[in-house]
Amino acid sequence: MTPMSQPPTISASSNPGPGFSGFAKRLFQRILRTIALLALLAVLGLAALFAFLWHEHNTSIELPKPTGHFAVGRTTFYWINVALTDELAPVPGVKREVKVWMWYPSAVPTSAKPAEYLPVPWRSALGQRSGILMNEFLTRDLSLIQSHSTSDPEVSPEQPSYPVVILRAGGGAFTTDFTTLAEDLASHGYIVVGFDAPYRTIVYVGSDNTVVNRPPANNPENLEASQADRLINKLLLLWTSDTSFVVDQLERLNAADPSGKFTGRLDLQRLGMFGHSFGGATSLQFCHDDSRCKVGIDIDGAPYGSVVQDSLKQPFLFIVSDHSGELADPATTQILANFHSIYDRLPNSRLFITIRGANHFSFSDQMLQKSQLLIGLLRTLRFGRLEGRRGLAITTDYVHTFFDVHLKDAHAALLDRLSQLYPEVQSGFPKW
Repeated sequence: MTPMSQPPTISASSNPGPGFSGFAKRLFQRILRTIALLALLAVLGLAALFAFLWHEHNTSIELPKPTGHFAVGRTTFYWINVALTDELAPVPGVKREVKVWMWYPSAVPTSAKPAEYLPVPWRSALGQRSGILMNEFLTRDLSLIQSHSTSDPEVSPEQPSYPVVILRAGGGAFTTDFTTLAEDLASHGYIVVGFDAPYRTIVYVGSDNTVVNRPPANNPENLEASQADRLINKLLLLWTSDTSFVVDQLERLNAADPSGKFTGRLDLQRLGMFGHSFGGATSLQFCHDDSRCKVGIDIDGAPYGSVVQDSLKQPFLFIVSDHSGELADPATTQILANFHSIYDRLPNSRLFITIRGANHFSFSDQMLQKSQLLIGLLRTLRFGRLEGRRGLAITTDYVHTFFDVHLKDAHAALLDRLSQLYPEVQSGFPKW
């Protein structure tokens, strides 16, 4: 009889379970170690990034030197318009107020200690408004920005009086964001007057150090299109009437400055205005409304107001950044049409230039204030390829030369020379 077959014996060593379990455990541990290493590298990289940004934040920087031969002084005023109330104030009856910054040719040698770029109360208020990341890491310490103006010196005796140019920053920006342009103009023999206002400038510090933040509702960028347009038209009226008030005050100052410093020194028969962004729109509308304006410049500002339909009689310069990548945007098409409406009916003394590679902020000190690491990244992403100081050099040269031609009777050929110096500049109406 054949014995029954016994089932095969399976030894422990042939059981796949424990072996596979050990491999999975080792693989899992390896993945955990890799994740931990990557996390550590990320933390170290982030720490290194913030350390670099902190170092950059605490490194001093000198603004571009003015190119004219005059030393530059700076003084400030607070002026209250008792005739008008501020429509943007949260309570009725508040009078309109402006903080005025004035740069002028001075008698002080350039070796004198420069004025603070932005006074302490304004820096503190801006820091609280901006937050730690923007204020402490993505922006340089504004106390370490070295300007080329001295505080309250006498006016240079070289000329009996000097032409006056009004400066208006864009939207809620500070006037001092355009210190490079203001100082350069003053060094060429101009009195440059800029101003900020509560409820419109992003943050405002009054004469008693009261801080007024611009409410979000006063920022068109926070609103949908139809509401934004209504607010823009309202703001345009406020800024242009503020400009007229400032010119009125300058006439009073020139007639009888209580300190005697500016009496008879402001040549308001030679008055110009320039501005950036919404400040450029304000320049257009002010020169349309007020015949005291003899010449103007719009720096990358979309036009608004009745000037779009009526155009101007004064000589005008348009300086725009590179918008060639925005052709498909209907808003750009409309802005271009508005430019055409004004430009086509201007007198012969007109000029329209595009600075290739420039972005919207290439005309202000913000290209130097902000982290250069951040600026470099944006340039790599083609958000404006133009280096910050180069953009400021082009802008200051065109601004003071255009005013020289139309307020000082300089030869118009000087403007043609600039197009040869700066190959980035495309003259003529853009073909975007």
